[in-house]
Amino acid sequence: MTDNQKTIKSAITLEGIGLHTGVKTTLSILPAPANHGYKFQRMDLEGQPMIDADVSRVTETQRGTTLEQNGAKIHTTEHCLAGIYSTGIDNAIIQVDGPEIPIMDGSARMFIDAIEKAGIEDQDKQRDYFIIKDTIKFEVADKGIEFLAVPDENYRITVMVDYGSPALGTQHASMMKLANFKEEISTCRTFVFLRELEYLASNGLIKGGDLNNAIVLVERENISEEEITKLRTLLGKEDLEIKLDGIGVLNTTKLRFPNEPARHKLLDIVGDLALVGRRIKGHILSARPGHYGNTEFGKLLKAKMHEEKNDKRKHFDLTKDPLFDINDISNMIPHRYPFLLIDKIMEISDNGIVGVKNVTLNEPFFQGHFPGNPVMPGVLQIEAMAQTGGVFALNQVEDPENYSTYFLKIDNVRYKKKVMPGDTIVFDLELISPIRRGLVNMKGKAYVNGVVVSEAEMLAQIVKEKNS
Repeated sequence: MTDNQKTIKSAITLEGIGLHTGVKTTLSILPAPANHGYKFQRMDLEGQPMIDADVSRVTETQRGTTLEQNGAKIHTTEHCLAGIYSTGIDNAIIQVDGPEIPIMDGSARMFIDAIEKAGIEDQDKQRDYFIIKDTIKFEVADKGIEFLAVPDENYRITVMVDYGSPALGTQHASMMKLANFKEEISTCRTFVFLRELEYLASNGLIKGGDLNNAIVLVERENISEEEITKLRTLLGKEDLEIKLDGIGVLNTTKLRFPNEPARHKLLDIVGDLALVGRRIKGHILSARPGHYGNTEFGKLLKAKMHEEKNDKRKHFDLTKDPLFDINDISNMIPHRYPFLLIDKIMEISDNGIVGVKNVTLNEPFFQGHFPGNPVMPGVLQIEAMAQTGGVFALNQVEDPENYSTYFLKIDNVRYKKKVMPGDTIVFDLELISPIRRGLVNMKGKAYVNGVVVSEAEMLAQIVKEKNS
Protein backbone atom coordinates (compact mmCIF):
# COMPACT_ATOMS: atom_id res chain seq x y z
CA MET A 1 0.00 0.00 0.00
CA THR A 2 1.50 3.31 -1.07
CA ASP A 3 1.40 6.44 1.04
CA ASN A 4 1.04 9.17 -1.56
CA GLN A 5 1.14 12.92 -1.15
CA LYS A 6 -2.21 14.70 -1.10
CA THR A 7 -3.69 18.06 -2.02
CA ILE A 8 -7.09 19.70 -1.70
CA LYS A 9 -9.50 18.66 -4.45
CA SER A 10 -10.92 22.13 -5.12
CA ALA A 11 -10.29 25.65 -3.84
CA ILE A 12 -11.99 26.91 -0.67
CA THR A 13 -12.43 30.45 0.64
CA LEU A 14 -12.83 31.71 4.22
CA GLU A 15 -13.16 35.22 5.62
CA GLY A 16 -12.36 36.63 9.04
CA ILE A 17 -10.54 39.15 11.19
CA GLY A 18 -6.86 38.95 12.07
CA LEU A 19 -6.44 38.57 15.84
CA HIS A 20 -3.55 40.98 16.14
CA THR A 21 -3.96 43.34 13.19
CA GLY A 22 -7.74 43.52 13.22
CA VAL A 23 -7.67 43.49 9.41
CA LYS A 24 -10.48 41.66 7.64
CA THR A 25 -8.91 39.07 5.36
CA THR A 26 -10.09 36.66 2.71
CA LEU A 27 -8.16 33.39 2.67
CA SER A 28 -8.25 30.77 -0.08
CA ILE A 29 -6.64 27.34 -0.03
CA LEU A 30 -5.86 26.04 -3.52
CA PRO A 31 -4.54 22.72 -4.90
CA ALA A 32 -0.80 22.52 -5.57
CA PRO A 33 1.35 19.97 -7.44
CA ALA A 34 3.28 17.16 -5.75
CA ASN A 35 6.48 18.18 -3.90
CA HIS A 36 5.23 21.79 -3.75
CA GLY A 37 4.70 21.91 0.00
CA TYR A 38 2.83 24.78 1.63
CA LYS A 39 3.23 28.34 0.36
CA PHE A 40 1.44 31.55 1.32
CA GLN A 41 0.73 34.20 -1.31
CA ARG A 42 -0.02 37.85 -0.52
CA MET A 43 -2.60 38.73 -3.17
CA ASP A 44 -2.89 42.33 -1.94
CA LEU A 45 0.76 43.23 -2.62
CA GLU A 46 2.43 44.16 -5.87
CA GLY A 47 3.67 41.08 -7.70
CA GLN A 48 1.63 38.84 -5.36
CA PRO A 49 4.78 37.50 -3.61
CA MET A 50 5.05 33.96 -2.33
CA ILE A 51 6.18 33.08 1.20
CA ASP A 52 7.43 29.55 1.87
CA ALA A 53 5.88 27.90 4.91
CA ASP A 54 9.29 27.03 6.27
CA VAL A 55 10.96 27.48 9.66
CA SER A 56 13.77 29.38 7.97
CA ARG A 57 11.21 32.11 7.15
CA VAL A 58 10.12 32.69 10.77
CA THR A 59 10.82 36.28 11.85
CA GLU A 60 8.49 36.83 14.83
CA THR A 61 7.02 34.50 17.46
CA GLN A 62 5.37 36.86 19.94
CA ARG A 63 1.70 35.82 20.30
CA GLY A 64 1.88 33.95 16.98
CA THR A 65 4.20 32.75 14.21
CA THR A 66 5.10 35.25 11.49
CA LEU A 67 6.79 34.32 8.20
CA GLU A 68 8.60 36.74 5.89
CA GLN A 69 9.99 36.39 2.37
CA ASN A 70 10.22 38.45 -0.82
CA GLY A 71 9.42 41.64 1.10
CA ALA A 72 6.13 40.25 2.39
CA LYS A 73 4.94 39.05 5.80
CA ILE A 74 2.14 36.81 6.95
CA HIS A 75 1.13 36.69 10.63
CA THR A 76 -0.50 34.01 12.81
CA THR A 77 0.06 31.06 10.49
CA GLU A 78 -0.12 28.27 13.06
CA HIS A 79 -3.87 27.49 13.26
CA CYS A 80 -4.35 27.38 9.49
CA LEU A 81 -1.28 25.16 9.03
CA ALA A 82 -2.39 22.84 11.83
CA GLY A 83 -5.73 22.40 10.08
CA ILE A 84 -4.17 21.75 6.68
CA TYR A 85 -1.50 19.38 8.02
CA SER A 86 -3.96 17.38 10.13
CA THR A 87 -6.24 16.65 7.15
CA GLY A 88 -3.35 14.92 5.38
CA ILE A 89 -2.72 17.62 2.78
CA ASP A 90 0.95 17.90 1.79
CA ASN A 91 0.74 20.51 -0.96
CA ALA A 92 -1.29 23.72 -0.99
CA ILE A 93 -1.20 27.39 -1.95
CA ILE A 94 -2.71 29.62 0.73
CA GLN A 95 -3.71 32.96 -0.78
CA VAL A 96 -4.54 35.91 1.49
CA ASP A 97 -5.45 39.50 0.72
CA GLY A 98 -4.13 40.85 4.00
CA PRO A 99 -1.22 40.60 6.45
CA GLU A 100 -2.71 38.02 8.82
CA ILE A 101 -4.53 34.70 8.72
CA PRO A 102 -8.10 35.10 10.05
CA ILE A 103 -8.42 33.98 13.67
CA MET A 104 -11.89 32.46 13.05
CA ASP A 105 -13.00 31.08 16.46
CA GLY A 106 -9.43 30.84 17.79
CA SER A 107 -9.03 27.17 16.83
CA ALA A 108 -8.25 25.10 13.71
CA ARG A 109 -11.64 23.41 13.29
CA MET A 110 -13.15 25.79 10.70
CA PHE A 111 -10.19 25.21 8.37
CA ILE A 112 -10.61 21.44 8.70
CA ASP A 113 -14.35 21.52 8.07
CA ALA A 114 -13.91 23.62 4.91
CA ILE A 115 -11.13 21.38 3.59
CA GLU A 116 -13.11 18.19 4.18
CA LYS A 117 -16.12 19.68 2.42
CA ALA A 118 -13.96 20.44 -0.64
CA GLY A 119 -12.35 16.99 -0.59
CA ILE A 120 -8.80 15.65 -0.64
CA GLU A 121 -7.11 13.80 -3.49
CA ASP A 122 -4.05 11.60 -3.89
CA GLN A 123 -1.09 12.64 -6.01
CA ASP A 124 1.44 10.58 -7.96
CA LYS A 125 4.39 11.05 -5.59
CA GLN A 126 5.07 9.22 -2.35
CA ARG A 127 5.48 11.03 0.94
CA ASP A 128 8.95 11.49 2.32
CA TYR A 129 8.67 11.06 6.08
CA PHE A 130 11.17 12.31 8.61
CA ILE A 131 11.46 9.30 10.90
CA ILE A 132 12.82 10.00 14.38
CA LYS A 133 15.46 7.28 14.83
CA ASP A 134 17.31 8.62 17.86
CA THR A 135 16.44 10.84 20.80
CA ILE A 136 16.58 14.56 19.93
CA LYS A 137 16.70 17.04 22.83
CA PHE A 138 16.14 20.79 22.89
CA GLU A 139 15.74 23.25 25.74
CA VAL A 140 15.77 26.94 26.56
CA ALA A 141 16.82 26.79 30.20
CA ASP A 142 16.02 30.38 31.17
CA LYS A 143 12.47 30.02 29.82
CA GLY A 144 11.87 26.51 31.13
CA ILE A 145 11.14 25.28 27.60
CA GLU A 146 11.90 21.62 26.90
CA PHE A 147 11.40 19.42 23.84
CA LEU A 148 12.22 15.78 23.34
CA ALA A 149 11.67 13.69 20.21
CA VAL A 150 11.87 9.89 20.47
CA PRO A 151 11.12 7.09 17.98
CA ASP A 152 7.48 6.12 17.47
CA GLU A 153 5.62 4.62 14.51
CA ASN A 154 2.97 7.39 14.70
CA TYR A 155 3.10 11.17 14.91
CA ARG A 156 2.42 11.55 18.62
CA ILE A 157 2.61 14.62 20.84
CA THR A 158 2.56 15.03 24.64
CA VAL A 159 2.45 18.49 26.23
CA MET A 160 2.86 19.82 29.76
CA VAL A 161 1.81 23.41 30.42
CA ASP A 162 2.81 25.22 33.62
CA TYR A 163 3.29 28.98 33.58
CA GLY A 164 2.98 29.54 37.32
CA SER A 165 -0.63 30.72 36.99
CA PRO A 166 -3.26 29.90 39.64
CA ALA A 167 -5.93 30.06 36.92
CA LEU A 168 -4.16 27.59 34.67
CA GLY A 169 -2.26 25.40 37.10
CA THR A 170 -0.37 22.47 35.58
CA GLN A 171 -2.09 20.88 32.61
CA HIS A 172 -1.25 17.99 30.31
CA ALA A 173 -2.53 17.07 26.86
CA SER A 174 -1.70 14.32 24.42
CA MET A 175 -2.39 13.21 20.87
CA MET A 176 -1.74 9.52 20.35
CA LYS A 177 -1.85 9.82 16.55
CA LEU A 178 -2.66 12.52 14.01
CA ALA A 179 -6.03 10.92 13.20
CA ASN A 180 -7.18 12.02 16.67
CA PHE A 181 -6.43 15.70 16.03
CA LYS A 182 -9.80 16.67 14.58
CA GLU A 183 -11.99 15.46 17.45
CA GLU A 184 -9.60 15.89 20.38
CA ILE A 185 -7.52 18.97 19.57
CA SER A 186 -8.79 21.04 16.63
CA THR A 187 -11.62 22.86 18.46
CA CYS A 188 -9.39 24.13 21.28
CA ARG A 189 -9.05 27.92 21.29
CA THR A 190 -6.21 30.28 21.97
CA PHE A 191 -6.10 31.77 25.46
CA VAL A 192 -4.89 34.90 27.20
CA PHE A 193 -4.58 36.02 30.82
CA LEU A 194 -6.78 38.90 31.96
CA ARG A 195 -3.68 40.67 33.28
CA GLU A 196 -2.27 40.68 29.72
CA LEU A 197 -5.34 42.14 28.07
CA GLU A 198 -4.72 45.73 29.12
CA TYR A 199 -1.16 45.70 27.80
CA LEU A 200 -2.09 43.94 24.56
CA ALA A 201 -5.09 46.16 23.88
CA SER A 202 -3.24 49.38 24.81
CA ASN A 203 -0.43 48.53 22.40
CA GLY A 204 -2.70 47.54 19.53
CA LEU A 205 -1.66 43.88 19.65
CA ILE A 206 -5.14 42.35 19.71
CA LYS A 207 -7.16 44.61 17.45
CA GLY A 208 -9.21 41.61 16.36
CA GLY A 209 -9.51 40.16 19.85
CA ASP A 210 -12.93 39.08 21.04
CA LEU A 211 -14.29 36.91 23.80
CA ASN A 212 -15.69 34.73 21.02
CA ASN A 213 -12.24 33.81 19.68
CA ALA A 214 -10.18 33.48 22.85
CA ILE A 215 -10.35 32.08 26.37
CA VAL A 216 -9.62 34.68 29.05
CA LEU A 217 -8.09 33.35 32.28
CA VAL A 218 -8.59 35.35 35.49
CA GLU A 219 -5.84 34.98 38.10
CA ARG A 220 -7.17 37.07 41.00
CA GLU A 221 -10.41 37.86 42.76
CA ASN A 222 -12.03 41.22 43.45
CA ILE A 223 -11.75 42.74 39.98
CA SER A 224 -13.28 46.21 40.26
CA GLU A 225 -16.09 47.55 38.11
CA GLU A 226 -13.71 50.31 37.04
CA GLU A 227 -11.31 47.70 35.65
CA ILE A 228 -14.14 45.98 33.80
CA THR A 229 -15.25 49.28 32.26
CA LYS A 230 -11.67 49.99 31.17
CA LEU A 231 -11.47 46.50 29.64
CA ARG A 232 -14.65 47.12 27.62
CA THR A 233 -13.22 50.40 26.34
CA LEU A 234 -9.88 48.84 25.40
CA LEU A 235 -11.61 46.06 23.51
CA GLY A 236 -13.87 48.62 21.82
CA LYS A 237 -16.97 46.75 22.99
CA GLU A 238 -18.83 49.06 25.40
CA ASP A 239 -21.88 46.77 25.59
CA LEU A 240 -19.88 43.63 26.33
CA GLU A 241 -21.28 41.74 29.31
CA ILE A 242 -18.47 40.68 31.63
CA LYS A 243 -19.01 38.85 34.90
CA LEU A 244 -16.15 37.77 37.08
CA ASP A 245 -16.54 34.98 39.62
CA GLY A 246 -12.98 34.87 40.88
CA ILE A 247 -9.98 32.83 39.74
CA GLY A 248 -10.59 30.71 36.66
CA VAL A 249 -12.10 31.23 33.23
CA LEU A 250 -13.95 34.43 32.42
CA ASN A 251 -17.52 33.17 32.62
CA THR A 252 -18.63 34.65 29.30
CA THR A 253 -17.31 31.43 27.75
CA LYS A 254 -17.18 27.76 28.70
CA LEU A 255 -14.23 25.46 28.18
CA ARG A 256 -14.67 22.80 25.52
CA PHE A 257 -12.32 20.52 27.49
CA PRO A 258 -11.12 20.86 31.11
CA ASN A 259 -7.56 21.14 29.74
CA GLU A 260 -8.41 23.21 26.67
CA PRO A 261 -5.42 25.59 27.10
CA ALA A 262 -2.96 22.66 27.09
CA ARG A 263 -4.70 21.14 24.08
CA HIS A 264 -4.42 24.46 22.25
CA LYS A 265 -0.68 24.51 22.94
CA LEU A 266 -0.55 21.08 21.31
CA LEU A 267 -2.48 22.48 18.34
CA ASP A 268 0.12 25.23 18.01
CA ILE A 269 2.93 22.64 17.96
CA VAL A 270 1.26 20.80 15.08
CA GLY A 271 0.95 24.05 13.12
CA ASP A 272 4.45 25.30 13.88
CA LEU A 273 6.12 21.96 13.16
CA ALA A 274 4.33 21.82 9.81
CA LEU A 275 7.02 24.36 8.88
CA VAL A 276 9.72 21.65 8.84
CA GLY A 277 8.45 20.62 5.40
CA ARG A 278 8.06 16.87 5.95
CA ARG A 279 5.65 14.65 7.80
CA ILE A 280 7.03 13.31 11.05
CA LYS A 281 6.99 9.83 12.54
CA GLY A 282 7.96 10.13 16.17
CA HIS A 283 6.81 11.12 19.64
CA ILE A 284 7.26 14.80 20.48
CA LEU A 285 7.23 15.64 24.20
CA SER A 286 7.21 19.26 25.31
CA ALA A 287 7.16 21.24 28.55
CA ARG A 288 6.03 24.89 28.49
CA PRO A 289 5.88 25.19 24.70
CA GLY A 290 5.27 28.42 22.81
CA HIS A 291 5.81 29.68 19.30
CA TYR A 292 9.45 30.57 19.99
CA GLY A 293 10.25 27.12 21.39
CA ASN A 294 8.17 25.35 18.75
CA THR A 295 9.91 27.01 15.82
CA GLU A 296 13.41 26.77 17.33
CA PHE A 297 12.82 23.06 17.85
CA GLY A 298 11.52 22.93 14.27
CA LYS A 299 14.81 24.45 13.09
CA LEU A 300 16.69 21.73 14.97
CA LEU A 301 14.57 19.03 13.30
CA LYS A 302 15.20 20.67 9.92
CA ALA A 303 18.95 20.60 10.60
CA LYS A 304 18.70 16.91 11.52
CA MET A 305 16.89 16.26 8.24
CA HIS A 306 19.64 18.01 6.31
CA GLU A 307 22.28 16.04 8.22
CA GLU A 308 20.45 12.79 7.51
CA LYS A 309 20.11 13.65 3.81
CA ASN A 310 23.87 14.13 3.57
CA ASP A 311 24.56 10.97 5.57
CA LYS A 312 25.27 8.23 3.05
CA ARG A 313 24.97 5.49 5.65
CA LYS A 314 21.98 3.17 5.49
CA HIS A 315 19.94 2.95 8.66
CA PHE A 316 18.22 -0.16 10.00
CA ASP A 317 15.94 -0.36 13.02
CA LEU A 318 17.48 -3.11 15.13
CA THR A 319 15.48 -2.17 18.24
CA LYS A 320 12.25 -3.79 17.08
CA ASP A 321 11.39 -7.45 17.69
CA PRO A 322 12.86 -9.75 15.01
CA LEU A 323 10.60 -11.51 12.56
CA PHE A 324 12.56 -14.77 13.13
CA ASP A 325 14.86 -15.44 16.08
CA ILE A 326 17.70 -17.99 16.19
CA ASN A 327 15.31 -20.86 17.01
CA ASP A 328 13.07 -20.02 14.05
CA ILE A 329 16.10 -19.86 11.78
CA SER A 330 17.34 -23.24 13.02
CA ASN A 331 13.98 -24.73 12.06
CA MET A 332 14.31 -23.42 8.50
CA ILE A 333 17.91 -23.99 7.44
CA PRO A 334 20.10 -27.04 8.21
CA HIS A 335 23.25 -25.17 9.34
CA ARG A 336 24.52 -25.72 12.89
CA TYR A 337 27.52 -24.74 15.02
CA PRO A 338 30.06 -23.69 13.98
CA PHE A 339 28.51 -22.82 10.65
CA LEU A 340 25.21 -21.16 11.56
CA LEU A 341 26.19 -17.58 10.83
CA ILE A 342 23.03 -15.50 11.23
CA ASP A 343 21.27 -14.66 14.49
CA LYS A 344 17.95 -13.11 13.48
CA ILE A 345 15.81 -11.97 10.59
CA MET A 346 14.38 -8.46 10.97
CA GLU A 347 12.04 -8.29 8.00
CA ILE A 348 10.96 -10.05 4.80
CA SER A 349 9.20 -8.39 1.87
CA ASP A 350 8.03 -9.70 -1.49
CA ASN A 351 11.45 -8.92 -2.96
CA GLY A 352 13.95 -8.96 -0.13
CA ILE A 353 15.11 -9.78 3.37
CA VAL A 354 17.15 -8.21 6.18
CA GLY A 355 19.20 -10.44 8.49
CA VAL A 356 21.62 -9.80 11.35
CA LYS A 357 24.87 -11.39 12.55
CA ASN A 358 26.40 -10.34 15.88
CA VAL A 359 30.15 -10.92 15.67
CA THR A 360 31.96 -11.90 18.90
CA LEU A 361 35.49 -12.98 19.76
CA ASN A 362 34.07 -16.41 20.64
CA GLU A 363 33.69 -17.26 16.94
CA PRO A 364 35.97 -20.30 16.34
CA PHE A 365 37.50 -18.87 13.16
CA PHE A 366 39.12 -16.02 15.12
CA GLN A 367 41.58 -18.52 16.65
CA GLY A 368 43.47 -18.61 13.38
CA HIS A 369 42.20 -15.52 11.48
CA PHE A 370 44.31 -13.91 12.78
CA PRO A 371 46.02 -14.30 16.22
CA GLY A 372 46.25 -10.82 17.74
CA ASN A 373 44.35 -9.31 14.82
CA PRO A 374 40.87 -10.87 14.68
CA VAL A 375 39.23 -10.24 11.29
CA MET A 376 36.11 -12.05 10.07
CA PRO A 377 36.96 -13.89 6.82
CA GLY A 378 35.31 -12.37 3.77
CA VAL A 379 34.15 -15.77 2.54
CA LEU A 380 32.23 -16.26 5.78
CA GLN A 381 30.57 -12.86 5.37
CA ILE A 382 29.33 -14.07 1.99
CA GLU A 383 28.28 -17.39 3.53
CA ALA A 384 26.27 -15.54 6.19
CA MET A 385 24.73 -13.41 3.44
CA ALA A 386 23.84 -16.58 1.54
CA GLN A 387 22.23 -18.11 4.64
CA THR A 388 20.08 -14.97 4.91
CA GLY A 389 19.08 -15.48 1.28
CA GLY A 390 18.39 -19.13 2.07
CA VAL A 391 15.87 -18.11 4.74
CA PHE A 392 14.18 -15.88 2.17
CA ALA A 393 14.01 -18.73 -0.37
CA LEU A 394 12.76 -21.33 2.09
CA ASN A 395 10.16 -18.93 3.45
CA GLN A 396 8.49 -19.24 0.03
CA VAL A 397 7.78 -22.99 0.38
CA GLU A 398 5.70 -25.15 2.69
CA ASP A 399 7.61 -27.32 5.18
CA PRO A 400 10.94 -25.50 4.65
CA GLU A 401 12.73 -27.99 6.91
CA ASN A 402 12.42 -30.50 4.05
CA TYR A 403 14.42 -28.32 1.66
CA SER A 404 17.99 -27.09 1.29
CA THR A 405 19.54 -24.31 -0.75
CA TYR A 406 22.74 -24.82 -2.72
CA PHE A 407 25.04 -22.25 -4.29
CA LEU A 408 25.28 -22.32 -8.09
CA LYS A 409 27.15 -19.09 -8.72
CA ILE A 410 28.61 -16.03 -7.01
CA ASP A 411 29.41 -12.85 -8.96
CA ASN A 412 30.68 -9.33 -8.36
CA VAL A 413 32.02 -9.99 -4.87
CA ARG A 414 33.52 -6.91 -3.20
CA TYR A 415 35.14 -6.55 0.23
CA LYS A 416 35.30 -2.95 1.38
CA LYS A 417 36.00 -2.85 5.13
CA LYS A 418 37.21 -5.17 7.87
CA VAL A 419 34.67 -6.81 10.20
CA MET A 420 35.88 -7.14 13.78
CA PRO A 421 34.58 -8.67 17.04
CA GLY A 422 31.89 -6.39 18.47
CA ASP A 423 30.50 -5.48 15.06
CA THR A 424 26.89 -6.15 14.10
CA ILE A 425 26.53 -7.03 10.43
CA VAL A 426 23.23 -6.33 8.72
CA PHE A 427 22.60 -8.25 5.50
CA ASP A 428 20.22 -6.56 3.08
CA LEU A 429 19.28 -8.73 0.09
CA GLU A 430 16.85 -8.26 -2.77
CA LEU A 431 15.78 -10.38 -5.71
CA ILE A 432 17.42 -9.65 -9.05
CA SER A 433 14.73 -11.63 -10.88
CA PRO A 434 11.61 -13.56 -9.84
CA ILE A 435 12.08 -17.08 -8.44
CA ARG A 436 11.61 -19.67 -11.23
CA ARG A 437 12.05 -23.45 -11.13
CA GLY A 438 13.58 -23.17 -7.67
CA LEU A 439 16.31 -20.75 -8.85
CA VAL A 440 16.87 -17.78 -6.54
CA ASN A 441 19.03 -14.90 -7.83
CA MET A 442 19.73 -12.20 -5.26
CA LYS A 443 21.97 -9.19 -4.78
CA GLY A 444 23.16 -8.56 -1.25
CA LYS A 445 25.08 -5.99 0.74
CA ALA A 446 26.50 -6.35 4.24
CA TYR A 447 26.55 -3.25 6.48
CA VAL A 448 28.31 -2.34 9.72
CA ASN A 449 27.10 0.94 11.24
CA GLY A 450 25.30 1.68 7.99
CA VAL A 451 28.45 1.39 5.85
CA VAL A 452 28.88 -1.36 3.25
CA VAL A 453 31.59 -3.88 4.23
CA SER A 454 30.95 -6.47 1.50
CA GLU A 455 28.59 -7.21 -1.36
CA ALA A 456 27.85 -9.97 -3.86
CA GLU A 457 25.39 -11.38 -6.36
CA MET A 458 24.37 -14.97 -5.68
CA LEU A 459 22.47 -17.66 -7.53
CA ALA A 460 21.16 -20.64 -5.54
CA GLN A 461 18.68 -23.44 -6.01
CA ILE A 462 16.03 -24.73 -3.63
CA VAL A 463 16.17 -28.54 -3.52
CA LYS A 464 13.74 -30.88 -1.75
CA GLU A 465 15.66 -33.61 0.06
CA LYS A 466 14.79 -37.17 -1.04
CA ASN A 467 14.35 -38.54 2.47
CA SER A 468 11.77 -35.90 3.39
